[in-house]
Amino acid sequence: MNKTDKIPFLDLSTLHAEFEEELVSVFTDALRTGGFVGGPAVEKFEQDFAAFCDARHCVGVASGTDALRFALMAAGIGDGDIVITVPNSFIATTEAISQAGARPVFVDIDDGTYNMHPRELEAYLEGNCYRDEKSGYWRDRKLGRRVAAVIPVHLYGQPADMDVIQEIADRFHLTVIEDACQAHGAEYFSSTDDRWKKAGSMGKAAAFSFYPGKNLGACGEAGAVTTNDALVAQKIRMLRDHGQAKKYFHDVEGYNGRLDAIQAGILEIKLKRLPSWNQARRAAAQRYAELLDNANLGWLAGYEPEWSRSVYHLYVIRVQNRERLMKQLADANIGTGIHYPVPLHLQKAYKYLGYKAGDFPIAEAMASELVSLPMYPQLVAEQQERVVNAIQRFALESVMTTPARKTRYAAAGD
Repeated sequence: MNKTDKIPFLDLSTLHAEFEEELVSVFTDALRTGGFVGGPAVEKFEQDFAAFCDARHCVGVASGTDALRFALMAAGIGDGDIVITVPNSFIATTEAISQAGARPVFVDIDDGTYNMHPRELEAYLEGNCYRDEKSGYWRDRKLGRRVAAVIPVHLYGQPADMDVIQEIADRFHLTVIEDACQAHGAEYFSSTDDRWKKAGSMGKAAAFSFYPGKNLGACGEAGAVTTNDALVAQKIRMLRDHGQAKKYFHDVEGYNGRLDAIQAGILEIKLKRLPSWNQARRAAAQRYAELLDNANLGWLAGYEPEWSRSVYHLYVIRVQNRERLMKQLADANIGTGIHYPVPLHLQKAYKYLGYKAGDFPIAEAMASELVSLPMYPQLVAEQQERVVNAIQRFALESVMTTPARKTRYAAAGD
């Protein structure tokens, strides 16, 4: 490997080259059988992905956004309801809420895990909501709307603290929908149940995206919902197919949100490789952590609690002079990314929600300080050494200050 070769932020070409003939055979089979929408390929993938997630049901859909929207609708979340989530996510999280007829409300995050801080969720509910004695629902005092659900986002491949979130949700009668779009195969140790649980098996339902760059990615758009609730799965099957209970009999007004057979076949092939890919990502993350520690830059890295087994969809570091670092890495032929530069509550699309700068200081700090380094299963140690060496050179040439951090909670419930 040449020391000046490009280290891409994401390398999909190398990944697909390893089993190109298998992928091509999926398309060939579809041409020969004429099976393009639904059918055995979709059903097989649904069965296998449900098993992978330790969930009873999986429903394939056209995108992760469809998955989250349909999960909300099937769980009875709709017009006028409030759904609580975090501001540091891709806009699909809140698009799904709005498109289901609900309204997003945000709470801040933990500065070590970058996920929803359970105590911020609890503080919003206790400080801003009241119990409607007539209906039994909790309502936002200012908006007067029912607070119906919470969407923890398993950001960057790391599970949110689900035991504590679920306990708070149960206390306030909220439905929990997991946004697992970046967490295929991630695990959370539930002290409540004394066992490891897969992302996608803990909430009422969970949404997955199979956008090409995800740990499990299609060669196009695709998504899925996992759930242990048979009725939720049945409703989503209707919603994805124009509300049809059977052909031309429409029980509800639905959507065109089906998973096509070619993408399902591609995902089936990749699913067999996903455990080893995730393990390779975890190994790469460990190498990054060791290299950063050896370079006296360990404070740049994030935090994986003992109760989390992240699958490192992204590997992020936190710096206060991000743009200068990214430029120097680009000059060294190293790709980087930002996820995400503007928190959702400050996006123009959500100006109507009435939030302002300073409302969620941790999420806002992350938006200006996090950098995503190259991360994919084929990333090798020599490449990572180049990345960290370039960061170290930058640190020696620049003033790199340690970002201010709040105290991280180190265990569920602390």
